[in-house]
Amino acid sequence: MHAVMGGYPMKRSEDATTEFKRDYVDDIKKTVIAFANTSGGTLYIGIDDSGQAVGIGDVDNTLLRVSNAIRDTIKPDVTLFVSYEVQMVDNRHIIKITVQKGTASPYYLANKGIRPQGVYIRQGPSSVPATEATILNMIKNTDGENYEDVRSLQQELTFSEAEKAFSSGKIPFGTSQQKTLKITNADGIYTNLGLLLSDQCRHTIRLAVFEGTTKSVFKDRREFSGSLLKQLNEVYETISHYNRTRAEFDGLYRIDRRDYPVEAIREALLNALVHRDYSFSASTLISIFDDRLEFVSIGGLLKGISHDDIMLGISVTRNENLAHIFYRLTLIEAYGTGMPKIMQSYQGYPVAPLIEITDNAFKITLPNLNSNYGVVKEAAPLYGNELMVVEMLKTNESITRKEVEGKLSLSQAAAVNLLKRLVIRGLIRPVGAGKNTRYIRA
Repeated sequence: MHAVMGGYPMKRSEDATTEFKRDYVDDIKKTVIAFANTSGGTLYIGIDDSGQAVGIGDVDNTLLRVSNAIRDTIKPDVTLFVSYEVQMVDNRHIIKITVQKGTASPYYLANKGIRPQGVYIRQGPSSVPATEATILNMIKNTDGENYEDVRSLQQELTFSEAEKAFSSGKIPFGTSQQKTLKITNADGIYTNLGLLLSDQCRHTIRLAVFEGTTKSVFKDRREFSGSLLKQLNEVYETISHYNRTRAEFDGLYRIDRRDYPVEAIREALLNALVHRDYSFSASTLISIFDDRLEFVSIGGLLKGISHDDIMLGISVTRNENLAHIFYRLTLIEAYGTGMPKIMQSYQGYPVAPLIEITDNAFKITLPNLNSNYGVVKEAAPLYGNELMVVEMLKTNESITRKEVEGKLSLSQAAAVNLLKRLVIRGLIRPVGAGKNTRYIRA
């Protein structure tokens, strides 16, 4: 074969980075996608399978069809990585299309989506569908580890529940707002955050009601699906149905008391949704017993954050964009206030919430205020500095904030919060006021 115009030699056979097409065919798009997803390559139109130049009759029209197809049917936009050149081989016009490896793989057919039917890679001289594992690996390598920012494998999403919530809050929910909120990325492709808010969200909440204090007998069980905003409302309503009101009398006056503080239920439910690790498919679990209400979500604390930190109100959000949307919708008031609110809602009662954390799960237990089986505050486990303060009071009749600061090497603010937390739990109580305040065992 003769050299092409410009001095570039023409290969005689197809391989991993070279493909010949006699005429324009629709499969050209798959080849471009495969090159962009793999190692780049060159596609020649006007060359037959044997490597012989047959030429193109209408070069301009063919070039227009190819460029339009690549621009309009491939996502994300791959045009920056594609160049075109008309060349002469054996006195015949051919089109040379050079495709570089893209930086936003996986590239895919817009009408097929990010799935094997739409994503192609190069294997030898062929363009073949990518496996789902290969697709996920490409997404991870391109978008990073943050689940929210990663492109959703499902792109056919609807947002009826989200639209209701945003409309109720008088917040626009158009294309530009979705991009700002990171529901879509810069290319207009839905992210996993979009999937979580969509009607097609695949993550669920499972709620079970048990008879007594063990998981022996079911009284009711349900599974909630769809948009997280829909799940939030439906689960809250269901828990409220089981949050009974008991009446007590103080002399002539009747006092009504719910089984669980409404504020504690709200904050525990929001915590389970906002902070869970959605890279795992396991459901969030909610269990209602006669004596307690449990919330178990997947995902322990982020690296560097301790139990003491979250009890102080320090918040490092796993799903920052989701938390921001909940904040915009006034579902959460401020970051880091959830745990203190839960503890404060039990202030003055002989029982307290229990927080349990493992490497892969987070559990909040709310005691039933009207139950005889509630976990007394003294039985709730102590962690870190909490335990140190209690130990100090075993050998001292009373302690001051300054003594806690010095003994535990804490700042003034940290010592104040630590002591306040133990007061809320009913483990210590203040004596005196102002600079003369001392703390004794309750």
